[in-house]
Parts: sequence; structure tokens; C-alpha cells
Amino acid sequence: MIFFEFAKRNLARHKFRSVLAVIGIVIGVLAITALGILGNSVRLSASEQLHLIGNELVVFPYGGETISEDQFTQIEKITDAIPVTSTVDKVIFDEDSTLVAVYGMRSEDISKVVEKADGQYLKHGSSNCLVGSRVADDFELRVGERATVKTQKPRIVGILTERGIGFDINPDSAIILSDKLFSSLYNASGYNLVIVKVDDIEEVEETRKEIEDRLNKKEQVVVVMELKMIVEGIKDLFDMISLFLLGIGSISLVVAGVSILNVMMMSTVERTKEIGVMRAIGTSKKGILRMFLFESLILGAIGGVIGALLGFGVGYLVDVLILKEASYLFAPSSLVYLFLGIAFGIGTSVISGLYPAWRASKLKPIEALRYE
Repeated sequence: MIFFEFAKRNLARHKFRSVLAVIGIVIGVLAITALGILGNSVRLSASEQLHLIGNELVVFPYGGETISEDQFTQIEKITDAIPVTSTVDKVIFDEDSTLVAVYGMRSEDISKVVEKADGQYLKHGSSNCLVGSRVADDFELRVGERATVKTQKPRIVGILTERGIGFDINPDSAIILSDKLFSSLYNASGYNLVIVKVDDIEEVEETRKEIEDRLNKKEQVVVVMELKMIVEGIKDLFDMISLFLLGIGSISLVVAGVSILNVMMMSTVERTKEIGVMRAIGTSKKGILRMFLFESLILGAIGGVIGALLGFGVGYLVDVLILKEASYLFAPSSLVYLFLGIAFGIGTSVISGLYPAWRASKLKPIEALRYE
């Protein structure tokens, strides 16, 4: 199309100005794409982690006491449950000491809550221990070394996989003992919390009510936390964060749009006489309008594609450096930001070019020819 060729020629004649306009679009699209991908990646990461605990209930004692053995038995009659005793104590690794969370758990329950990165799980009644990933990294611990907990020196038989902060336990900065060893060291009676894993996530609410009805029949003795509700709330929060980040990126595009508006207005003024000649030889108002809109479209398309590709690259770096995972980048909900960024870039350019294009098409041939 001849008007598209005219548009390319006109942009090529003012390369520096065109490049500046493209850079504005690139920055705006880059911001939208990168921030959109970042927000979506964080949301996907959180959803993936939280989905693993969406079918969990955590039962805490009400009023600062512990959950008694009888109360735990009542919970086990309803569904499978994992009792956990815990405290915070000073633990010595080699000659270094630090305060860590100390958990006591039945050996058969440990693998249901945490995963090991190295070594093995505790055996029934074991006098050994497991250490969290952060503790192992901080003190450069390896399987086979010993830790000093009160009067005992349990051998480290396993190092746990990093799990992150949870609503039940926080194993990364902790040491896990068998329930038998924990009881002997701390003379513990009762449990600090009970983790309930429900097979069907649709039955979580029903299970929560059943536990509350059975244990809180006369007075409130436990608090049951439904992690599914927390998961949904956090997902909604990350959706809002994604929209907020998208809004920040859009501000950059508005600035780019003003830049293109300025470029196109200058182009209109500078080419007034040229427009007059074109109108005098029979070019229609629609033709002039299309020529200017094509210029805006070309600027937007070039800036949008470059910005989207750069944004994808920035998103990749951020995902790898912060989330340590690049797979979220290729999720359909992340890739959509590539096309969204390009669409925003082109849309902003065309909208910014509408007024200059309309103004150019309205120039009268005689007045345009007399313009100096």
C-alpha cells in the first residue's frame, strides 16, 4: 500500500526522532511485560506452594495450654492427624551455638510434612535428628555430624529440603527429633499443634466443623485453622499485586504516548506544505489520515515487539534470581503479558497519533501550499 510506504519513508527521514519515540514505547512495554510476568510468576509460585497445604487443617490449643492425648485421640477418630510438640532451644553444632525451633514428631509422620534433600528419615524411637536446610547451610552441616541438644548429642541422619515458612511448622530453621527423644529431653506432655491432612479438599470445611463440634462441645479448647481460606486470600492478594504492577507499567506507556503525540505533531507542522501538495494532486483526506496513522502504527509495533522481548528477558532474569525457577515464565498466564505489552504499545501509539493524523487530514490544500 502506497500510504504505508510513505509512512516508512517519512519515519526514515527523521531517524533520530523516530528512534526516540520507539525508545519511549520500548520502555513502557518493557515495564508492563516484565512487571506483569514478575507479578504472575510470584502468584503462580505462591499458589503452587500453598496448594500443597490447601487440604490441611492446623489445630492449636486455645488459651496457651497444650492439646492433651485424649483430645488428640478425639481428632484421630475423625481423620488422620499428625501431632507435633515444639520448643525453642539453644543447639550446638561443633563449637557454634544458635537458637532454633526444636520439633518432636512420630517417625512415620515426618515424611508427610517435610522432604529430605540428603540422608534418611528418622526411624521409630530414633535418638538421631534431622536439620533444616537453612541451619545446614549456615553451619555447613553434613549427614553424620552431631548436634548437642541439652544433654544429648544426636547424630544428623538427614538434611531437609527447603520448604519456606509454613502455617504449621517452619522446618528450614529447625531441628526435628523423634517424639520419644523430645519427651525425654523436655519432659513434654501434650502437643503444641496437630496437623490434619484431608484427602479430599472439598471435605476440609466439613472436617473443620466436626473437629470443633467434638472438642469445643462444652467450652472452647482448640482453634482450628483452615489453610484453604488463607490460600484463597493470599491468591487474591497476589492478583491485586499483579494489577498494581501492571498499573505502574502503564504509567510509562502514557509518558511514551505523549512523546509520540509530540513527534507526530511536529511531523504534521513540518510537512504542512508536503500535505498541501498531496492534497492538490488528489490525495483524499482518508489517505492523509491513513499515512499518519501508519507512522504511529509502525512506531508502536517496533517499540512493542522490542519492549516485549526485553521484558521477557528481564522477567526470566528476575524469575531465576528471585524465585530460582524459570518454568513460571512459560506458563500461558505469563506469556499473555508478551502480547498484552505489544497490544498496549501499538494501542498507545495509534491513539497518540489520532489527533495529529486528524489535524493533518483537515488541512486545506491552498492554505497548506502557502505555509512557510
